[in-house]
Amino acid sequence: MKYQICVSGAAAGDTVHPAHQLAFDLGKAIAQRGKTLITGATVGLPWYAAQGAFSVEGKRGVSIGFSPASSFREHVAVYKLPTVEFDYINFTGMAYVGRDVHLVRSSDAVITVGGRMGSLHEFSTALESRKVCGVLLGSGGLADYIPTLIENIDAPGAKDIIYDTDPERLLDKVIIALDKKYIDFAHTGDDRHISENRAGRG
Repeated sequence: MKYQICVSGAAAGDTVHPAHQLAFDLGKAIAQRGKTLITGATVGLPWYAAQGAFSVEGKRGVSIGFSPASSFREHVAVYKLPTVEFDYINFTGMAYVGRDVHLVRSSDAVITVGGRMGSLHEFSTALESRKVCGVLLGSGGLADYIPTLIENIDAPGAKDIIYDTDPERLLDKVIIALDKKYIDFAHTGDDRHISENRAGRG
């Protein structure tokens, strides 16, 4: 299954420099495992994750950015966001708040690295949407506060949040959780489901 795995993290602030290698390694691991990395097509930790995916020679995975802008021109000239590291950019035209929801709702899993208020919005949206949620502990910011947050605020799916301090180990745990969630697809394959759906419409 080519799961769409979102890396959510701070675009700026105190967590970017200390956690940039963690984000890079996570993006690289997602590409190496043939999964689709999706980010907010922004700078900071999501950008490092996209760079990690981009660094894989002959990469099997795909890197997709969800931009707050409505066009390439707006993405570059107004928002001043990167373009090179993405195989495809979805220009949502939803600004940052709307983009966050579209990004999370398009993901199979969301992994939080560092993070500020925007990442908190994405994390809470992921929980409410019953997405598989991973948290990279030791990356600072929101990620390191999530255990305390969950202890004090009732949240859907809180008991299923996956924690780890190692990017690759965390990713492997997230993929295992996704395999369990999509077990009904495991033995048939995408093509068969498409064929069955087309037959049903006929």
